[in-house]
Amino acid sequence: MGEQSRILAVLGPTNTGKTHFAIERMLGYRTGVIGLPLRLLAREVYDKIVAVRGPSVVALVTGEERIVPPRTQYWVCTVEAMPEGMGADFVAVDEIQLCADPERGHVFTDRLLRMRGQKETQFLGAHTMRGAIAALVPGVEFIGRERMSQLTYTGSKKISKMPARSAIVGFSVENVYAFAELLRRQKGGAAVVMGALSPRTRNAQVDLYQNGDVDYLVATDAIGMGLNLDINHVAFSSLTKFDGRRMRNLAPNELGQIAGRAGRGMTSGTFGVTGEAPELPDDMAQAIMDHRFTPIRKLEWRNAALQFGTVDALIASLEQKPEDDWLARAREADDLVVLRTLAGDAEIAARASDGASVRLLWDVCRVPDFRGISHAEHAGLLERIFSDLHEHGRVSEEWLAGHVARIDRTDGDIDTLSKRLAYIRTWTYVAQRKGWVGDENHWRGTTRAVEDRLSDALHDALTQRFVDRRTSVLMRRLKQKDAIVAEVNDKGEVTVEGEFVGRLEGFRFRQDKTAGGQEAKALAQASLQALAPHFHLRADKFYNAPDTEIDFTEQGGLMWGESAVGKLVAGADPLKPQVEAFVDDTAGPEVMQKVQRRLQHFIDRKVATLFEPLLNIQRDEELSGLARGFGFQLVENFGIIPRGEVADEVKALDQDARGQLRKHGVRFGQFTIFMPLLLKPAPTRLRLVLWSLKMGLQEFPEAPPPGLVTVPAGTSAPAGYHSMSGYRAAGERAIRIDMLERLADMLRSEDSRGGFEANADMLSITGMTLEQFADLMQGLGYKAEQGEREKVKPVDAALDDAPEPAETGALDEGATAEDAVEQIAEDGLAPVTEVPPEEPEVAPDIPEMSETEVPLGDVPDAAKDETEMEVFYTFTWAGRAAKARGEGRGKPQGGKPRPKGGKPKGKGKPRREDTAKSFSSKPAKKDKIDPDNPFAAALMGLKDKS
Repeated sequence: MGEQSRILAVLGPTNTGKTHFAIERMLGYRTGVIGLPLRLLAREVYDKIVAVRGPSVVALVTGEERIVPPRTQYWVCTVEAMPEGMGADFVAVDEIQLCADPERGHVFTDRLLRMRGQKETQFLGAHTMRGAIAALVPGVEFIGRERMSQLTYTGSKKISKMPARSAIVGFSVENVYAFAELLRRQKGGAAVVMGALSPRTRNAQVDLYQNGDVDYLVATDAIGMGLNLDINHVAFSSLTKFDGRRMRNLAPNELGQIAGRAGRGMTSGTFGVTGEAPELPDDMAQAIMDHRFTPIRKLEWRNAALQFGTVDALIASLEQKPEDDWLARAREADDLVVLRTLAGDAEIAARASDGASVRLLWDVCRVPDFRGISHAEHAGLLERIFSDLHEHGRVSEEWLAGHVARIDRTDGDIDTLSKRLAYIRTWTYVAQRKGWVGDENHWRGTTRAVEDRLSDALHDALTQRFVDRRTSVLMRRLKQKDAIVAEVNDKGEVTVEGEFVGRLEGFRFRQDKTAGGQEAKALAQASLQALAPHFHLRADKFYNAPDTEIDFTEQGGLMWGESAVGKLVAGADPLKPQVEAFVDDTAGPEVMQKVQRRLQHFIDRKVATLFEPLLNIQRDEELSGLARGFGFQLVENFGIIPRGEVADEVKALDQDARGQLRKHGVRFGQFTIFMPLLLKPAPTRLRLVLWSLKMGLQEFPEAPPPGLVTVPAGTSAPAGYHSMSGYRAAGERAIRIDMLERLADMLRSEDSRGGFEANADMLSITGMTLEQFADLMQGLGYKAEQGEREKVKPVDAALDDAPEPAETGALDEGATAEDAVEQIAEDGLAPVTEVPPEEPEVAPDIPEMSETEVPLGDVPDAAKDETEMEVFYTFTWAGRAAKARGEGRGKPQGGKPRPKGGKPKGKGKPRREDTAKSFSSKPAKKDKIDPDNPFAAALMGLKDKS
């Protein structure tokens, strides 16, 4: 074949200058077309040719971009967008080995078989295509090109040891983002390059890397397609990818194509794996280094001679099988899937009734699914586009404008902006099609402007998320001064010149114990020197960190994030703990003082905030006498004192003193003197730590889980723990002290001599079963007698009126109801209620019945057998027996007093609760006073005085 129609196959590995060679040859002719595999690469080549020949003679045509000057001589395109029938002098197709790609291979195969230049044609690619090209392209000449530098496999490396100027390759968006985030934390940042990015975003990200603002690049396999970057090392984070249909292992030639981006020109490169990717088998690694790969035996093919007479004829021609053994029919592509879907629609089928409309339908079906939402939604969009074009000759401008307006927003996160970019690509593609929109220049400019705005916003979002500007700038400055820089990752691993030397735990350096010898010693010394600026930077960051980033542990440790930076130690005042900072001597006194001051500020503010009510007592100068003394007792006990421990002191307080303390939120409960505000989870957690410091405990007990009314009492807790945690132990469980006071209020109205049962409210506030409640009551000094009875079904009869409260007589002048309870509680008196009048006797052989009850004898035998029994407990005050057992402290009080001058509440005569009918103990007589019940004696004395 003569010089005028040469066909060249320029084959070789990456970094052999194949694309550069093709560009130079094309510019030697008057006209030329070059097809490239990626929109990103097409933009890069376009910019290079424009820099040489100017923009007036160079066109850029991709699916979403169309720049065609009137005097175009050179066309730079994606392979899918290469114009046919141009008659150009020169034609080149790059990365021709993609003929074997399952998704796009049939397009490359079509260009191999049918695209020719008038004077020269070039196919650029890997050596694996030699056999296929020789068989399918008559008269082809082969030109082999050797790699200009060496490629070496270096095995697996952690991200913390990744050398500068490295590219980490992932095969999913999630994987790329995860490694970019890791590099930001450990190395100061990374640029992100993906095929789905717009050229504008990709170029801005590449500039970050090329300019040295960041030393790392995280990319998809898009970088394997000829993007020229200064990469020294390529690390695979995975060896599998999703190819659109399934997850599959990457072939050695695919790995080689990407790994070959390491090294540029005469500079050698390395490749390896990182993260969870397994080591490459030795034979595969060697094949990549030697550029020896299995030859391609089958090329993806789809018939190019399409029949447009009818839709069925078109589908049949697309399904035609190849006749050559080198060719294999391509799997069903997205455009054919959409065509089948739309052909099944009656309206679309009616419209596509002639050759022109069938051709139009096929053009619409070839709009790529950039959004990737769902096949059905994509088909629905194309149906509307085809209907508009068929009926009106163009897409509805109002409909188009509405879609573009909704997309034209730059707010949102990376994922949101990426989705909007994918959406605008559809409309950019539509606007680029000749004759599809009314005002082509307007809509091409509008969609391009929206894409540019979204691209800039996405670049800013990527940079903000994955680049730590301050750290990266600092590292650049230190590099320029040839200083040794220590690197610390998020796990605290310290590396110097890429070598692991130890761990940084907060502000303490722990040297790697596995290191040895003089070399390791010198390296460790150098690392401490290199860490000096890091210590100061970290101390500044810590000093300015908000309190929300610092916390104390339940063992008194002080944490900054996950790093231990100090601990609490007891001070002279229990509410003024001191701090001990964990800072290495090598960090210097300035760092030590800064960390210590920040920790002291933190804990001082924490105590002041959480214990403000308690500290207000300490600062109140109006408190005097007994009230002041009792207030300081409260402060010393962190706001909680069991009443039994201060019974005499409480008794000595007059009403004025108590009123002064109540103003500060102090509650004089029957079991505990406490401040309800301090029972919240946060003060409780801190109170236990401060109490443990005061007690000198080696191991601090943990606070109970928040929100629980009762917790297991346990036997291993140190004395005083339950009170400090806001609970009181009673039996096998401990009950929260505020809920215990509510229970005590309920118990005052019960007959603790004659016996009473637990009602639903008692069980509700404690959250206990009846058996657990019985154990609790015994722990509080009651006797619990278990019994069993028939379960009485509820009846519709109205209940009697509630009993009137017992009249207790007058107390101190001006006393409140709470004062009455406290006065009675001071002496530890037992509960009691007034005995109701004698009830009419009922004959023992005739059971008392309501109107709705039926005598047992009238009930069928089956019903008798089904009688339900229930367990119940009768509670009575244990009296002196309880006192002898040491249960007298803080006993619950009974006989709820009526306010002075008040009248009994309710109507009708007093009566027992309905459940009292089941008591086994006999009712007490009205005129007899229990000699063991000082509470009753006190009441009688008060009545006598009145």
